[in-house]
Amino acid sequence: MDRRLDTEGAGITVQRALELPGLRSGLPEIVAGGDRLGRTVRWVHAGEVPNIASLLKGGELLLTTGYGLGTRPADQRAFVRTLAERGIAALVVELGPRFSRLPAALVETARSAGLPLVQLHREVPFVTVTEEIHTEIVNGHYALLQRAEEVHRRCTEALLGGGGVPQVLGILADFGSNPVFLETAEGRLLYAAGAGPEGADALQVWEGLRGQHKETPPPAGSVLVDVPGGGLGPGSVRARLVLLPVRAPLAPVHRMAAERAAGILAVVLMQARQEEELAARGRGDFLTDLAEGRIAAEDAPAQARVLGFKPGGSPLLPVVMRLGDALAPGGGGGWAVLARAVAEELAAVGVPALLGVRPVEGRVLLLVGLRAEAERSAVADRVAAALRAGGERAGLRRPAPPPATAGRGYPQPVVVVGVAGGWAAASAGLRHAAETATAAQGLPERPWYDARRLDIDLLLWRLRGHPDLAAFVERAIGPLQDHDRRSKPPLLPTLQTYLAHAGRKAETARELHLNRQTLYNRLARIGELLGTDLDDPQTVLALSLALRARRHVAS
Repeated sequence: MDRRLDTEGAGITVQRALELPGLRSGLPEIVAGGDRLGRTVRWVHAGEVPNIASLLKGGELLLTTGYGLGTRPADQRAFVRTLAERGIAALVVELGPRFSRLPAALVETARSAGLPLVQLHREVPFVTVTEEIHTEIVNGHYALLQRAEEVHRRCTEALLGGGGVPQVLGILADFGSNPVFLETAEGRLLYAAGAGPEGADALQVWEGLRGQHKETPPPAGSVLVDVPGGGLGPGSVRARLVLLPVRAPLAPVHRMAAERAAGILAVVLMQARQEEELAARGRGDFLTDLAEGRIAAEDAPAQARVLGFKPGGSPLLPVVMRLGDALAPGGGGGWAVLARAVAEELAAVGVPALLGVRPVEGRVLLLVGLRAEAERSAVADRVAAALRAGGERAGLRRPAPPPATAGRGYPQPVVVVGVAGGWAAASAGLRHAAETATAAQGLPERPWYDARRLDIDLLLWRLRGHPDLAAFVERAIGPLQDHDRRSKPPLLPTLQTYLAHAGRKAETARELHLNRQTLYNRLARIGELLGTDLDDPQTVLALSLALRARRHVAS
């Protein structure tokens, strides 16, 4: 880069302006601020009024014959001070009728203020000087644009040649001689390229300056450029390009190049999300067809291999995550984001898995390859944790629960693990897990449910809407529901906890934080309201079923 051009702003330096023919013909003499000639000349202004500083914005080279400087030393000092405070690049005074040499007060003030002050010993046409400097500035702009466009061209060629985000970041890093990072809008690192000082890699730089300090501004001179998404407003930011000046200063051309690269990355990420979502939906369709019996067990392995799933002869573990009607992945391309996040989390689990999504049903379906059926529980723990972590990364959002759901729970993501087996069992296992995940909506939250232990809930869910189920609930616990609508404390939670602990009163009291006598009184009141004996096994069974069925009965 031509160092006579400004490296910090759009313009040329004072030194370069003095070298142009217009000012050079005036025999310029630098009388103050000779060490500040690297300042940026953003524009040129000529004027002869005392309050000219109020007309300037900063960065100008001011041309004058001195008529606005005043005759008194105090006025001349004030004139120079206001120009310095305004931040102009330099003051150029043409000697002639007004001054044969610059007043000492003017020169001394310029020196103390650090303002470059130049006197011209010959008359020059100010219009010529203005045209020359403005042309140089415009040419400098054009040169910067050309360099930025060259980066844009190289990035485009890289993509057309089959490259992706890493190649684009690598081109930017080479161009700026600094590391480049692509972060999510929340500050999570997606990609990195380039190297830091003293051999440090890009990841070490990011962890030192960004990883633990996302809430603090990046170092001075950094370049941050948003990569837009597909919408408008704050939610449309898909990612962020970050260029850190750890090896060399960053110039305006680097911001220009980053802005052009951001446009390319927006298209790449949008295309990737679309392709990811289509692929994830395709895998979800395959798993759904398998569950519904539309794919024969003998044909399934070949189709799964096409989709990249090669578990060999190991047992297959069906897993389903049900998001619930009120949950949805946040941000643009939410299901693609969810599929990618879960896949990345599963990669750390170290087991082969085929993952698909079904947005219509709000499901994430998986087949996981096990080394042996004995590891089912341990693998289920890891897979369930990966599913939930991926959901959090994808920004699963849930609105505030409506009043109608108060007291009955509100849908949470539910993970259900089916029965392990071969391809023949995978069809029924997936279907069973998918149905059970729907039936389990509203149950107490836990890492994952075993489909085999929720068969009663599945049966009750299948009876939802049937008048006989509603009548059964009303007969079994209707008086208790009426009591809880009118009186405090509610007694249904006490009954539910008591049955959950199989009638063990000490454990029930501990969980409810009640003393024993209070618990005995509540249990007696429940028995009185229901007209039944809580120690009778048949009564306990009926009450347990009614409590589980009430989730599926409209109140």
